Amino acid sequence: MRIGIVLYPTFGGSGVVATELGKALAKKGHQVHFISYSQPVRMDAFQENVFFHEVNIPSYPLFDFAPYEVALTSTLVRTALFESLDLIHVHYAIPHAPAAFMAREILKKKGLNVPFITTLHGTDITLVGKDQSYEPVISFAMNQSDCLTAVSNYLKEETLKHFDVDREIQVVYNFIEPEQYQAPGDDCLKRYTAPHGEKIITHISNFRKVKRVQDIVKAFALIRKETPVRLLMVGDGPERNMAESLARDLGVHDDTVFVGKIKNSTQVLPCSDLFFLPSDSESFGLSALEAMACGVPVIATRAGGMPEVQIHGQTGYLSNVGDYEDMAKNALDLLTNEARYALFSAASKKRAELFHLNTIVPQYEALYQKVLEAKTQAI
Repeated sequence: MRIGIVLYPTFGGSGVVATELGKALAKKGHQVHFISYSQPVRMDAFQENVFFHEVNIPSYPLFDFAPYEVALTSTLVRTALFESLDLIHVHYAIPHAPAAFMAREILKKKGLNVPFITTLHGTDITLVGKDQSYEPVISFAMNQSDCLTAVSNYLKEETLKHFDVDREIQVVYNFIEPEQYQAPGDDCLKRYTAPHGEKIITHISNFRKVKRVQDIVKAFALIRKETPVRLLMVGDGPERNMAESLARDLGVHDDTVFVGKIKNSTQVLPCSDLFFLPSDSESFGLSALEAMACGVPVIATRAGGMPEVQIHGQTGYLSNVGDYEDMAKNALDLLTNEARYALFSAASKKRAELFHLNTIVPQYEALYQKVLEAKTQAI
């Protein structure tokens, strides 16, 4: 198959999953064409059957804001024509699904039927999509999709609750390749981060408000009173300055390391002892799954799709949103009990195997085939 994949090229989960999906499909012999405004961060090496098409956004004095959706539509049309795409798979509905719909209709006028699949990832539904500025268009584009998928049952239910969707929504979970996370981490990183053998708590995110990074700092301050521990904060975003300020106010800044953005979480997760994810909501929790694949138990909130990923009391613990004291208690329960920690670590690795790339990618291939068969029957 010749597949166009539309994605955000940044560090967010939707872009990471879309890139890894495309790379996996290319290894299986499919021709994959990534389409975005810049090269995806996980597309960092030449690979057979993988191509990239940049969306050129011209700047004109007439526009206060560049019409990205129009430029994306034009790029989709050109790519489908010149590369003979069989289908288009868009990740994150806004604005990719409306652009794919417009491209499909334009291509029909040129005698081509190129179906499109929309994968919902989270805030495109739970936050941004519900805004009245976008909702009518997103609802229309979802219903016009030839196939609609969501990355968790939670996200599926949220979509059905807040949008008038008349299409079936297929749940296809996010995935990882656990083997990438099994290699031992760089010991130099651990020596630098925890020079006196302290345990390491790690958080990775885009530091948006929904991630509640200040709760991590508050919990860390409580944990640090009971056991030697260091905090590794990976990523960047609008809440970083407030988190750093809080760390200084609570007297834990010297034991907190803010490392900024990294391209590959395997650089830090194997060196970690616990992973914190105290979000208001997670449609899936890809970073938590990556930690589990390294045998790192997760301390998270009972929010969104997290209960579908980890098992409370086996692979980590789930607390109510905002209850950083309970998260600190749960963290200490593992950090101070080696036998219990070993059980949780082994269970985390085992659980992560259920979300293996080799299990999930064929589900997407089956959906592609189903869509293409429906297209053939319609001709």
